[in-house]
Parts: sequence; C-alpha cells; structure tokens
Amino acid sequence: MTWNHALTDYKLYLQIERGLSQNSITNYCLDVKKLIRYLEASQINISPLEIEAESVQEFIYTIAKDINPRTQSRIISGLRSFFEYLIFEDYRTNNPLELIESPKIGRKLPDTLSLEEIDTIIATIDLSQPQGERNKVIIETLYSCGLRVSELTNLKLSDLFFDEGFIKVTGKGNKQRFVPISATTQKIITTYIRQIRPHINVYKEFEDTVFLNRRGKQLTRAMIFTIVKQLTEKSGIKKSISPHTFRHSFATHLLENGADLRAIQMMLGHESITTTEIYMHLDNSHLRDVLHKFHPRM
Repeated sequence: MTWNHALTDYKLYLQIERGLSQNSITNYCLDVKKLIRYLEASQINISPLEIEAESVQEFIYTIAKDINPRTQSRIISGLRSFFEYLIFEDYRTNNPLELIESPKIGRKLPDTLSLEEIDTIIATIDLSQPQGERNKVIIETLYSCGLRVSELTNLKLSDLFFDEGFIKVTGKGNKQRFVPISATTQKIITTYIRQIRPHINVYKEFEDTVFLNRRGKQLTRAMIFTIVKQLTEKSGIKKSISPHTFRHSFATHLLENGADLRAIQMMLGHESITTTEIYMHLDNSHLRDVLHKFHPRM
C-alpha cells in the first residue's frame, strides 16, 4: 500500500465512519502529508504499513525545532489517529506512535472581550453600506449564539425557528443542536433578511443560506476572519481577536452571570464538558461572590 492510497482511504474513513467536517478532515490529512514530505526529503522509501517508531520519532524530533509544543502535540495526535485507522482496517498490528508522548502543554485560556469592547466593535461598522448591516448581524450572531465560524457560514433560512426562540445549528461531525436566540438578535437578522438580502442576486444553490457575499454566494470562513480583523483594527482594541473570540466571550459572560456549565456545554455543542471547563477562568472576586450567594454557611 502506498502513502497516497492509504491517505485516500483514510479521508473516506474520516468522512463516512467518523462523520467529520471537511475542515477537520483537511487538518488530519495535513499531518500525514507532513510525514510523507519528510520521508521523501530524507529519501526514506518505506510504506505506511512498514514504518516503525524510530522513523516517526526522528520526524517529530526534526519538526519540533520549528514549531511550538501545542502544534507538535496536534501533529502527534493526527498521526496517531492515522495509524489507528490502519490497525482498524487490519493493515497493521501496531501503532508506531504508541510509545511517543506528546509534549506537556498548559491549557490555553481563550481571549475574551468585554461587553463594552463588543459594543465598540459594532459601533465602528459603517451602516450606510449594505455589507455594513450584514456585518453587524454577523458579529451579533457570533456573540449572541456562541457559534463557530463554519456554523455561522452554513446557517440556513430554514434553520431559523424564531417563533420558538431557537436556531438550528449544524456543528462538528454534522451534529445538530438547537441554540436559543434573543429577541434583539432575531430582530436584526429579520431586518437583514427583509431589507438587505432581497437586493442581492442570489445563486440558486445558496437561496437558503442566510449570510451572502455581494455576488450572492455563501460567505467563506476567510471572509469572516477578514471582517473581524478589519473591525478590530478600526475599533482600536489591542487584543488578538478572531471570530472564535466572540464564542469565547459568549461562554465566559454566561458563566460570570451564573449560568450552569452543563447548559453552556449544550449551547456550545461540546461533546465533553471537560472542553467547556476551560471557561472557568474567572477572577477570585467572582468566585467569592458565588460562595457568598449560594453556600448555606454564608
């Protein structure tokens, strides 16, 4: 079996068996491609069925000089998944990464924005332009519903259940969940749909897509990142902000105001509550207030 053959089969496995999104599949395959390029550059002619731990260890040692521990850990995890697939299909009996440990990395706390900073970003949007109204709705929806970028770009008109107060969101692995949406956010989305969107010449395949570019096609992830970056620079906020920052802020503000961690997990679409626990980075004064409010001895 060649590397290209194994990689093609692996892609199908990730898509069909594990139901991963295209972005996740691309990232998993990129990790394997890095190993393939290393073997080619080192003139090591060995198949994915024959490669042993020593070769993989040498590859990891080589790339470790140029990447941070978090990236190194992700690549190790991606390669481990690839070889687990080969074992699953009975192509191999062992995983060459079985004894290779990932570097110790601390849990990275996400950057967040205050409500005032979010309002400042929204205030910089030029609403005299049609895309300005759209961009305002995008920022409000990212923050008000805690969506991932891909969840926002894939949001459909048929996913809006405003009478019930929810939107249907398709998350990682095509898993669907219902997220509550405030009356304020419903109002600005409705305004965009009724007043701005009708003036766009929409491509037939995107007629059910909420957020469109000026050419009538679905917005890309890259475009959302560009919008957020430009607004952040214009607002003068000196933080490293991405679309995901609004999702982090959504979760943090809910937690700070007393929301249940389990409820936040469900709204974010986290499979494990351990992932949601990263938002427990609250200051001591807030924790003290919680103790005084809820503990019977207080």
